[in-house]
Amino acid sequence: MFVTTGQAGTALGCSIPTVKKLMATGVVPGVRETGRQVFPLAALQQLQARPAADLTALAVPEVAVLRSDAPVRVDEPDREWIGFGTALDRAQLLAALSGWWRCDPARVSAGAVLPVTVAGFVVAVLTGLTAWEADGTAGTAGRFRFPMARLAGYLTDLTAPANAADPADPEDARLAGLLLGTRLPSVSGGPIAYVTTNPTTDTADEGEQA
Repeated sequence: MFVTTGQAGTALGCSIPTVKKLMATGVVPGVRETGRQVFPLAALQQLQARPAADLTALAVPEVAVLRSDAPVRVDEPDREWIGFGTALDRAQLLAALSGWWRCDPARVSAGAVLPVTVAGFVVAVLTGLTAWEADGTAGTAGRFRFPMARLAGYLTDLTAPANAADPADPEDARLAGLLLGTRLPSVSGGPIAYVTTNPTTDTADEGEQA
């Protein structure tokens, strides 16, 4: 059985464009892209049951959240894609997600972990945010990249979350296990949001990507 993208959006608390963005990442199996786009009812029910991220388990007051779109090809020297998608391999994903974003890099680094969300669901986790590079624009209004970032985890199926990265670092594995597949709403006018690790009831659609 299938539901419309509008019905899926109502059930998940997001807009139709946000539902279509989630479908375009490939992380929801069984979506029908030919003709009228529809969303599998069983997948929708599984997503509705996904728990909220327990940020109280993190030893920091806030974390940055990268609010991603589906993959878009770019002509840049250090990457071919930006955004998140299951068709990208691990190296492509890391390059696509580790910059260049408008953000406060010190604030991102202080959180020690960067959940990547699509439609409010954590689909990837970055760590290793200890160093950053600027694009040459003065101040924190510029774009920054984290060249030492590690892909601690990512999903290929949001309805049955399992870490496809198999990280060697135990702390990376712990953070990925804590966050992957959870619901983590955030509010921002750009690609990076900052979320307190105290419980919150804020909800919002996903924003633009880097």
